[in-house]
Amino acid sequence: MATIGVFLPNWVGDVVMATPAIRALRKLAGDGRLIGIMRPYVAEVLAGSPWFDETIVYAKPAKASKTGAPPSVSPELLWPAVRERMREAQLDKVVLLTNSLRTGWMAYRSGASERIGMVGNLRGPLLTTKVYPPRRGRRPVTLPAINGYLQVVQAAGAAPESPTLELNATAADERAADAVWGRLGWPQDARVAVLNTGGAFGAAKDWPAEHFADLAKRLASERNFHVLINCGPAERQAVSRIVATVNHARVASLAEEPELPIGLTKAVIRRAALLVTTDSGPRFFGVAFGIPTVTLFGPTSIQFTLTGALHETCLSLGLDCQPCMQRTCPLTHHRCMRDLTVDRVVAAIDATLTSCGSRTRKVA
Repeated sequence: MATIGVFLPNWVGDVVMATPAIRALRKLAGDGRLIGIMRPYVAEVLAGSPWFDETIVYAKPAKASKTGAPPSVSPELLWPAVRERMREAQLDKVVLLTNSLRTGWMAYRSGASERIGMVGNLRGPLLTTKVYPPRRGRRPVTLPAINGYLQVVQAAGAAPESPTLELNATAADERAADAVWGRLGWPQDARVAVLNTGGAFGAAKDWPAEHFADLAKRLASERNFHVLINCGPAERQAVSRIVATVNHARVASLAEEPELPIGLTKAVIRRAALLVTTDSGPRFFGVAFGIPTVTLFGPTSIQFTLTGALHETCLSLGLDCQPCMQRTCPLTHHRCMRDLTVDRVVAAIDATLTSCGSRTRKVA
């Protein structure tokens, strides 16, 4: 029975797109062991999922402060300890769903006889099975990330797997979402639209706050939704201003919550009737949970993050400058998002809900 280790991607959306590949590795491991090697927030995203026999959660070493104080100690493992844990696990294979030289080196140092991953970043000599992107003539073809991850695990011996994304919410996540509904005074079967305004990539992904405010008001007033605006810790003030601008009894946000863990966002989206989102991590929660999802694209590529989900609508103006893949607009006008009108988004919402059929809160 084989013991397989897998380095998981570092971005929230990427790790959700990797769930078909993880599922395939679980089947490949069979009665053997599958060990996930991941960052702490990735572990939060995958909490409640059944695939791993063990997880190794690692953190980069913290930098010393400017005052000369030593770096703080994190409960997650640092690289030397990760290497020792991997050696102790006696891994037969290490599968790399990351692209970094560092993880390639860690796989090499783990003692695993097989190391499978995409070539690049000088790590080719560290791999025993090198995976190359397909080519059209002499030019490499960029695969959607989901397909790229599946290509890697199939090179490791996994059988073909459905590209359907998959997540689970824990009982604690669901209790936290129940508490939010209770504090807001919303009925447990409320028809809720979740709006996700932010993203870690940069300001270029942002749809204007005034557009989100207009959309929230129209969904509450004209479409009979309760509207909940999702946020991370850095977005509390911005979403609070949106709620204050709308000033509608059925429009609220998570900004007043004392804690904003990833699990709460998962559970909130899982019980939604609609998700409208920028191209950021929570987008993939909606897709994985089967929620009708409308995704607003500015600087990033629809093709690279294509999910193929019939319940997702991807909106882009298709300007000549798209996708630029820049964190801020290099032309300074940000038309790709500013000119994406609320009317167009509402029309996409109506079409998406019609194609998906009506949906109310459903919690297993």
